[in-house]
Amino acid sequence: MQRPTAEQRHQVLAALSPTVATGTGPLAQLLREGELHCVFQPLGDLRAGTVFAHEALIRGPAGSPWHRPDTLLEMARREGILPDFELMCVYTALQNWAAIEAPGRLFVNISADALVQGVALCGAGRLGSTLRDFGGLPRMVVLEITEHDRVTDMAPLRQAVKEVHAAGMRLALDDFGDGRSSLRLWSEVKPDYVKIDKYFIHDLVEQPENLQMLRAIKGIADMFGTQLVAEGIETQDDLRVLRDLGIPYGQGWLLGRPALAARQALNDPALEVMQDRRVAVLPHLTQSARPGILRGLQVVQAPTATPETPNDAVAQLFMHHPELHAIAVVQGERPVALINRQQFVNHYATLYFREVHGRKACIAFANPAPRIVELDCDVDQLIGILTSQDQRYLSDGFIVTDNGRYIGLGTGDKLVRAVTEARIEAARHANPLTFLPGNIPISMHIERLLESGNGFVACYADLNHFKPFNDQYGYWRGDEMIRLAARLVVAHCDARRDFVGHVGGDDFLILFQSSDWLQRCRSIVDEFALEALSLFDETARKAGGIHAEDRHGVQRFFPCTTLSMGAARIPPGLLRHAEEVANLAAQAKHEAKQAACGMVVLDAATGRAACSPEPVRCASGEPVAA
Repeated sequence: MQRPTAEQRHQVLAALSPTVATGTGPLAQLLREGELHCVFQPLGDLRAGTVFAHEALIRGPAGSPWHRPDTLLEMARREGILPDFELMCVYTALQNWAAIEAPGRLFVNISADALVQGVALCGAGRLGSTLRDFGGLPRMVVLEITEHDRVTDMAPLRQAVKEVHAAGMRLALDDFGDGRSSLRLWSEVKPDYVKIDKYFIHDLVEQPENLQMLRAIKGIADMFGTQLVAEGIETQDDLRVLRDLGIPYGQGWLLGRPALAARQALNDPALEVMQDRRVAVLPHLTQSARPGILRGLQVVQAPTATPETPNDAVAQLFMHHPELHAIAVVQGERPVALINRQQFVNHYATLYFREVHGRKACIAFANPAPRIVELDCDVDQLIGILTSQDQRYLSDGFIVTDNGRYIGLGTGDKLVRAVTEARIEAARHANPLTFLPGNIPISMHIERLLESGNGFVACYADLNHFKPFNDQYGYWRGDEMIRLAARLVVAHCDARRDFVGHVGGDDFLILFQSSDWLQRCRSIVDEFALEALSLFDETARKAGGIHAEDRHGVQRFFPCTTLSMGAARIPPGLLRHAEEVANLAAQAKHEAKQAACGMVVLDAATGRAACSPEPVRCASGEPVAA
């Protein structure tokens, strides 16, 4: 298609905006002279590694102050022609796209206000024919709603959306998550595509919170039947995570920069990632003990007193409810004090107490500063109660509230149980000593590796003679030994390829995708044997070990602590479940601890195990013993 003539441009301007056609501002003049043009940035299919579509981006004259789109938008606001300017941008995009005769879909930006105005100008049922007159095929055009301000009047937008769908065009929602593209707009427009704001994509491998947000957005998209497009992809690591999350489409400089011509293929660095079958090591979100853990507890539904309730009446309550350890004093719905049963009964049994205090208000014998716990409090607040110097909660218990309103009583033993269970659950997600992923993330990553159809190596690492060391030097230095092992394992693994998990105690599981995994394992074992010596005293270092009791209570000599590693090669398609992988790795570890070489490699396909081709040696140069 040829570039439109000045007369054609004038006709379009007159139809779209008489204000622009007669305006005196610099932007109106640029529009009349046809000085605006579009560049096109590719959108990639992250599954197929192909160009899926292009987005048209408006530009002013090159080298001029009006080249950037943000400058043009600000000029349109100042001249009061913003919706008119956007409609002219749509026209320019369609004309430029037709002129280069490029195949594929075209994403074109337009605000909700401009869309409503444009549909009204075309007239009912004429949007498709108008679009074809401008050079576009409706079925290949995606109108991308870009909001400068929040949409306040949904009714006209709903009608415009109906016209868009009737014309055969598709809709996209831009920059979801930036504060203007809301869930309500998503629900009202029901777009075919939603673009995720680049804030959630940038440096994704270091932002576990953003990973969780992306998973939530993906869940919403699945519910609405919407396809997602990740914006702002700039690194291979981020692209790998997005691919493994199942985000279908992406856009960013890594895939291709804006250009005057359409792209036939994505950039090589992006293709390299999409053709690589190795899975990403997803950023790990340390799982804290969940808030609201009290909701699973049985709260004691106990009767209450008011500050004015007589002591005689409180005594009657305790008499009729022998199971109560305390009674809350409540003003309206708000708890203000707590009466401990044992303390009150002791007072009430003293000589003349009933005669002197029986009819007086109970508040005088209540604890005015009781422990009050909200149902939705987090575990750290509960631990603060347990570790407080004021331990009256053991006998008084605590008052449970929901949004400040009294709902019942809790006991100290139930609080201890709740905190313990919460900590155990948290440790399954992240080990509290090393902060490495625990059993649940380990299993999830194994499942992802199995589903990828790519081979990998599961390596189980365990300390040799750790118990005698821990008994001899105490738990503090024992923790230092475990942290040393964790630090060395992490240091010798490729964070982009290899997953490091802490099973518990002195056991670690490493899931290797690095091709040089064997050398990495050797380095871990060698360096640990050297650095672990610093945790022994001089006498033990000279002797090469310590004398301590074994598991049967017999004194004997134990060599200095070393590290055994058992590696299981997992070929593609052999195993189906994470448990099978873990069992094979544990078997390899058992073989390694029995061998004198310090490291054993097990072939999952044949079941044969053998020592590492080169003996792993400790600092003295001797082979590492199990």
